[in-house]
Amino acid sequence: MNPAAHLLTRAFGWPVPAVLTWLAAWALAWALRAAGAPLWAALVLPTALGACAALLPFVATTAWRRVFVAAGFPLSVMALGLTSGSGEPGGHGQGGAGVAWLWLAPLALLLLAYPRRAWRDAPVFPTPRGALAELAQHVKLPAGARVLDAGCGMGDGLIELHRALPQARIEGVEWSALWRAVSAWRCPWASVRRGDMWADDWSAFELVYLFQRPETMPRAMDKAHREMRPGSWLVSLEFEARDAEGRAWKSVARWELGGGRPVWVYRLSQCPQQG
Repeated sequence: MNPAAHLLTRAFGWPVPAVLTWLAAWALAWALRAAGAPLWAALVLPTALGACAALLPFVATTAWRRVFVAAGFPLSVMALGLTSGSGEPGGHGQGGAGVAWLWLAPLALLLLAYPRRAWRDAPVFPTPRGALAELAQHVKLPAGARVLDAGCGMGDGLIELHRALPQARIEGVEWSALWRAVSAWRCPWASVRRGDMWADDWSAFELVYLFQRPETMPRAMDKAHREMRPGSWLVSLEFEARDAEGRAWKSVARWELGGGRPVWVYRLSQCPQQG
């Protein structure tokens, strides 16, 4: 990729396509009302615009992103109706124009909790209680072994690791400053720092725990294979370890949680992939 294309990709990376879609939907709504279109048209057509845009691969690549894009306009209309006392786009009721823009507050909070740089990774879904209860049956670590939750979010994974491996030295890394603070507060016995899990060096850890997405698993597996010592462990909630060619890693153990969600346990070696 040439430098100009790289800069363009970075400038218009997620969530910029979502914001541009929401702005386009609002521009269409205001234009329709200014032209005298009926209220139903000013609501339905921009909503349809957002829904159609959400299906475009350069706008949204995952189901959750498509939901965010498609729901942005109708949710903001609902918020505007509540704050401005008006039932239509761009209405100026008792709340006034300034109050009407309070619908942006949830977006601001979302960006604070989940910065743009982290949107390529997994959303903040907590590790279920008891998810790692069987871990100690399959993984034997020496006392004080360093265990990392890579992308620890709000700390639920740290809590489950601590329950499963109470003698281990539990650590977490999280890019979001808000979630790092929440994790540190909830898990005072763990060492939680703000940082990029992809820039972290995993070579010092006896076990790394992941709760990622299928799209990011090959990147995580490549990092584990390059950096982690033979004999160390990698644990993945829900998603199987696969390399960039789609080959599955050979697991040491696997168990399922409620709803058919598996936990995979892998041990690093020189040749971790299946044949």
